[in-house]
Amino acid sequence: MTGSNKLTKSDYTKTALRAYYLQNGFNYSNYQGLGYANVLYPALKKYYGDDKKALCQALEDNCEFYNTNPHFLPFITSMHLVMLDNKRPAEETRNIKMALMGPLAGIGDSLSQFCLAPLFSTIAASLAADGLVMGPIFFFVALNLVLLGIKLGTGLYGYKLGTSFIDKLSEQMAIVSRIANIIGVTVIAGLAATSVKMMVPIQFAAGEIDAADATQKFVTIQGMLDKIAPALLPALFTLLVFHLIKNRKWTTYKLVILTVIIGVVGSWLGILG
Repeated sequence: MTGSNKLTKSDYTKTALRAYYLQNGFNYSNYQGLGYANVLYPALKKYYGDDKKALCQALEDNCEFYNTNPHFLPFITSMHLVMLDNKRPAEETRNIKMALMGPLAGIGDSLSQFCLAPLFSTIAASLAADGLVMGPIFFFVALNLVLLGIKLGTGLYGYKLGTSFIDKLSEQMAIVSRIANIIGVTVIAGLAATSVKMMVPIQFAAGEIDAADATQKFVTIQGMLDKIAPALLPALFTLLVFHLIKNRKWTTYKLVILTVIIGVVGSWLGILG
């Protein structure tokens, strides 16, 4: 029977530690997709047992695009495995997985790169400046111990939260999944509006030259677009990319080439900036 082998707490801990493998399969097609499937592989192998077909399908499904912070990944994988172990619908599990990707990426990056690393490097640099060899050793050991604690802690918390979550809210999972999906879409929409930069630099004269100060008033097309709908061009371009990925099955490499062509040609013609 598919999924007849129950996962133990040890399986969750091992999966949390395998977060170190997340970046091993990084590529520009699905980012951490291969790594995510690799992190889950032992747990999935135990769960599906002799059902090789179901195991291969689960690995293939989890090779899709993914990008989050490795140190907070165990929280996501623990939630994922709890839902799998309780035989929740695959779409609900995927929605939770995708919804947690963006927020935990931001939290994890901020904590590890802009808080812990500067803190320990400052202390280590101070020790090294005094001629103590313990400076770099302290940085390496302290940072990695804290990050290891975060991995194990978030993995355990995800397991506990997921277990109580399923037990208490199993009837509401459809609503929770829908909320998670909305959060994920909101995060992606925010990234599209703030990270995708497109504008129309075309401007034209409006009215006659003011005789008093001999100045000419100009109207920009971008200004008009911003009054109608701010960030309209980034939104439209994001929708185009989504259409090409979902309906045309374009790869990341094709999308990068298309983006470069649009940027170069648009800039050369003076219609995009």
